[in-house]
Amino acid sequence: MTHLWIRAEQRPNEDRVGLTPEGAKALIDAGIRVTIEESRVRCIGIEGYREAGCDIAAENSWPDAPLDAIIFGLKELPEDGTPLPHKHIMFGHAFKGQFSGRALLERFKAGGGTLYDLEYLVNENGRRVAAFGYWAGFAGAAVTLKSWAAQQRGEICPEVGAYPGKDALLSELKDELDATGADRPTAIVIGALGRVGTGASDLMEAMGVTVTKWDMAETAHGGPFSEILDHNLFINCILAGPQTPVFVPSAAKSADRKLTAIGDVACDPDSDYNPVPVYNKATSWVAPALRVAEDPVLDVMAIDNLPSMLPVESSIDYAGQLLPSLLTLTDLNSGVWGRAETTFRTHMKDI
Repeated sequence: MTHLWIRAEQRPNEDRVGLTPEGAKALIDAGIRVTIEESRVRCIGIEGYREAGCDIAAENSWPDAPLDAIIFGLKELPEDGTPLPHKHIMFGHAFKGQFSGRALLERFKAGGGTLYDLEYLVNENGRRVAAFGYWAGFAGAAVTLKSWAAQQRGEICPEVGAYPGKDALLSELKDELDATGADRPTAIVIGALGRVGTGASDLMEAMGVTVTKWDMAETAHGGPFSEILDHNLFINCILAGPQTPVFVPSAAKSADRKLTAIGDVACDPDSDYNPVPVYNKATSWVAPALRVAEDPVLDVMAIDNLPSMLPVESSIDYAGQLLPSLLTLTDLNSGVWGRAETTFRTHMKDI
């Protein structure tokens, strides 16, 4: 019997989950065994999973799970260097030249396990079957606006946290912007036609911000993109790849510009393809903005688990998208899972 093991997230400020109780029941009804670990932080309580028929395991007990169990989590595993013998479904961030990604793949090589990277679960047309994009864009735009508001106060963006729902975030942010006494900034969103860009644009427009929306047609000439510097805010919603142009070069830090806040929602600072090379490390909930220039200021927001700021909405949305693929876990050799394993094996050739 196929056995799916939902692990507790161990990363700070990560309350999301990729399977709801309703989804768990659908898997169980389809003949898939589901085990879910207890969690002190998961945004959906354990009782719903118990009622759905899941087996309950102790928090962070996945390393001792049966070797045939498929371990499913969202964010990264503890970086303890231990070999990984299981099959894992997770965001590995391992296939674009990231240093930490190579270390993860070395652990899979040592243990003989397999990574089904959630970013590379694609249909027959190469399109991702599930993404947190909308809520990443929504939350990323909010934190970028918070960074701009902090600048108006002569500060850098303070610590951020999770919200019980989007209405609470919108209410707080509106009050914060109104308190600056300044006109709303202008913003440009690149990748505006995708889910991430749609979320970012929706948040900006809800706050009365005028948004310039660019996508592939506007960036096809490869740059430079002086228009970005003519806006107060820039939100990057493009997943970096070999053909991605540089949107804001390092030289922009000393250039004549209106741009003072960048939201790099895609957040690949250690990738070979970083399109925003004015910074080189992710930011965090404790320190959401990194100041990379002083005169005028330029702050970069690059938090890599933004959807967890709205954990309930983002979990329900993502889990609904992913469930049809989870229902096909009984056949790992074809479809979504077969393609994901091929991607993994291709990258393992260099390890």
